[in-house]
Amino acid sequence: MSEGASTQPKGKAFDRKLFGRVMTFVRPYRRIFWLSLLLTIVLSGLGVVRPLIMGDMIDGYALTGDREGLMVMMGLVAALLVVEAAVQFFQAYWTSWLGQSVTYDLRHALYQRIMGFRMRYFDRTPIGTLVTRVVSDIETIDDIFSQGLLLIMGDILKLVVVVVVMFVVNWKLALLSMVPIPILLWSTNIFKNSIQKSFQDVRTQVARLNAFVQEHIQGMSVVQLFGREQQEFDQFRAINKEHRSAHIRSVLAYSIFFPVVEILSAISLAALIYWGMGDVLEGVATFGALVAYIQFINMLFRPIRQLADRFNVLQMGMVSSERVFKVLDTEASIRDTGTHGTQDLRGDLRFDKVSFAYDDEQFVLKDISFEAKAGEMVALVGATGSGKSSIVNVLSRAYEFQHGQVLLDGTDIREYALPALRSSIAVVLQDVFLFSDSIHNNITLYDPAISREEVVQAAKAVGAHDFIERLPDGYDTDVRERGSMLSVGQRQLLAFIRAYVHKPRILVLDEATSSVDSMSEQLIQDATAKLTKGRTSIVIAHRLSTVQDADRILVIDAGRIIEQGSHQQLLALDGAYKQLFDLQFR
Repeated sequence: MSEGASTQPKGKAFDRKLFGRVMTFVRPYRRIFWLSLLLTIVLSGLGVVRPLIMGDMIDGYALTGDREGLMVMMGLVAALLVVEAAVQFFQAYWTSWLGQSVTYDLRHALYQRIMGFRMRYFDRTPIGTLVTRVVSDIETIDDIFSQGLLLIMGDILKLVVVVVVMFVVNWKLALLSMVPIPILLWSTNIFKNSIQKSFQDVRTQVARLNAFVQEHIQGMSVVQLFGREQQEFDQFRAINKEHRSAHIRSVLAYSIFFPVVEILSAISLAALIYWGMGDVLEGVATFGALVAYIQFINMLFRPIRQLADRFNVLQMGMVSSERVFKVLDTEASIRDTGTHGTQDLRGDLRFDKVSFAYDDEQFVLKDISFEAKAGEMVALVGATGSGKSSIVNVLSRAYEFQHGQVLLDGTDIREYALPALRSSIAVVLQDVFLFSDSIHNNITLYDPAISREEVVQAAKAVGAHDFIERLPDGYDTDVRERGSMLSVGQRQLLAFIRAYVHKPRILVLDEATSSVDSMSEQLIQDATAKLTKGRTSIVIAHRLSTVQDADRILVIDAGRIIEQGSHQQLLALDGAYKQLFDLQFR
């Protein structure tokens, strides 16, 4: 299955293959499943007993004036109700527990799968869509167990038992009760078919709405700066309208179906009373039997109505399952077949005729070859879009290159275990991403091996300790979503601390000073000097003043290295680097 492909789910009422995949997640909890099924069967049988006892109470005790016997029978009914309530409680609890356990495991598997996807997948898939899959679609799958499958089985079993008992006790009253049943079954089928597409549309519109809201709230600053609020609102209103229309179509089907069921139930009840009372007066049937059959009618029509509703719950669950498994089946993971560790890594890095394209067609890196010895600093300069950041993406295996080799200590990076490779590389990006959490956790990324003392020491080393201490809660200060309470320079310093405490062998600085003020830039330059000391470093920069001391400078243009050498050597060439230098320092 191709990455980021978007096809509409088939929306089958019951896809056996798909259902079988869902049931594989039930296997660890199969005892609970069978217990819940047993309780469902017991509950179906208990419900049928009550009308029979009530009919016997009327004929055998109430109409004969046997008050003592009536009290005994009432006690029996009360005990039966207690037992039924207890069974119903445990059945509801265990089915809900089963559903939550299955969705827990399924959500765990889905999120783990998503974390293994290469960046190309996220480039093509809206974040809001993935949020829908991980959150709301998984919750809908829970309904398959808590409100769908087992209850459907229980309702069907109850219908079978009720019909059998009704015909055994009095076949004439049974036939009278079932006069509207063919019409009910026909209307149920129509309802099922109409609601099926509605629920599929609802899930599609929910995903669209989530994706739109997620993306446009993140980009709200652009919307406001360019005065596009009204246009954005118009787009949102159109999507929200489609979402509402999808829901209304499903509500309309319910609004028609449920009154039809009630009317047919009333017709069945009227027919039973009209002709049934005649049989009672003629002595063909008893009054108690008539009362029992009135209850049977409620027990007959309620499951049929509930079946339609629970079928729709099952349908929504199957649609959501199809969407979730579509993500699970997506082949977008980075192939991790390497076995090498990085414990004794020196940091010798070599690119050998590396070519790379994001879309497998238009290459953004073309025959890139360079070498960085352990402890050396290699700087990459060039115009925006020249391919500098792509070199970093290839090195960390965020994206897979198509041709050539990237060697680390003489070994192809694909032969290293992916976690080991990435743990040896620290990247400080221009746009620092911080989570809504404490400064300490944003630095350590929840690594328990990194102590508070190490964090403080690293902060002092890069010159960030003082400003952190001035914050309300120091290192425990919540930086809020994406670090919104911090300045650009402060976020950048935290990124340096994060790289420092993880002790990488290879350090990558991607435009680390391009968006900060002069004071922050000086701090970052000092931090860079400390951080790069003794480490193989790749520095991407627009400001040539930050890379003049690099061991080697590579000038990148249109995906190729057009010049390389030291600062003085490149100036002597009087080429592209000299032009860049003159533009910045003229």
